[in-house]
Amino acid sequence: MERLIEQFIHYLLVEKGLAQNTLDSYRRDLISYFKFLKTYEISSIEDTNRSHIIGYLLSLKNKGRATTTISRNLASIRAFYQFLVRDRIIEKDPSQNLESPKIDKRLPKVLTVEQVESLLNMPDLKTPVGIRDRAMLELLYATGIRVSELVALNLDDLNMKMGFVKCFGKGSKERIVPLGSLAIKSIQFYLDHARNKLIKGKAEEALFVNHHGNRLTRQGFWKIIKKYAKPASIEMQITPHTLRHSFATHLLENGADLRSVQEMLGHADISTTQIYTHITRSKLKEVYSKAHPRA
Repeated sequence: MERLIEQFIHYLLVEKGLAQNTLDSYRRDLISYFKFLKTYEISSIEDTNRSHIIGYLLSLKNKGRATTTISRNLASIRAFYQFLVRDRIIEKDPSQNLESPKIDKRLPKVLTVEQVESLLNMPDLKTPVGIRDRAMLELLYATGIRVSELVALNLDDLNMKMGFVKCFGKGSKERIVPLGSLAIKSIQFYLDHARNKLIKGKAEEALFVNHHGNRLTRQGFWKIIKKYAKPASIEMQITPHTLRHSFATHLLENGADLRSVQEMLGHADISTTQIYTHITRSKLKEVYSKAHPRA
């Protein structure tokens, strides 16, 4: 069964062009499922049935796994069985018609404009690292790109003259996102005064590098944003994705249309983007409640 996983992962890579993080997620989910099957002493995928899948999902629930995790595992298992049927390794798909658990859509946490300003002003512009951090935070808020897209940026992906950045999102889909004037200014300052000091003569194509002169990692950026949140008096738990959520919400609050925001975020389905309209509506209700004399 382990060999079938690798065949499936290869198929997702070659045929679907999925990102490495997504492939790793599929692999983890299926390995976990196969470990569960071994408790039933099942050694062949052909011997699995609907009850085995349900039993696995229930075991995840009993372990206290989140509904989103259970739903993702089912999606991985379903895609795997569909692949096996497609390649005629099995005849019937036991996951067919299994319903995913209902997920309560929680509104993402969003910073106020004032909190964003405070966060962006935290890095020390007297140091190369501070200059780099300011440029990264400005770029993230200016474009709404994912942190994985941010750290994957190369120098060639920037067009400072035209004011845009090229990035590759989920499924390696390329998109062009405009840069604001303040982000351009911060990035240019980083390129002129900090990057060369950080790479120390290395031949490195990455736009943002760590103090060793190598490409910055997602984990590295996570630590950076956490470091600045507290002195910026931001008490809520923030992640790199918080700036992405804030970017989208602030655009919609200021009149941007949903389709344009969808394009900039790189969402395949506009329903994913629509969650930000719920945030703006709840903000309107809050303003109304505070301001209207008979609210």
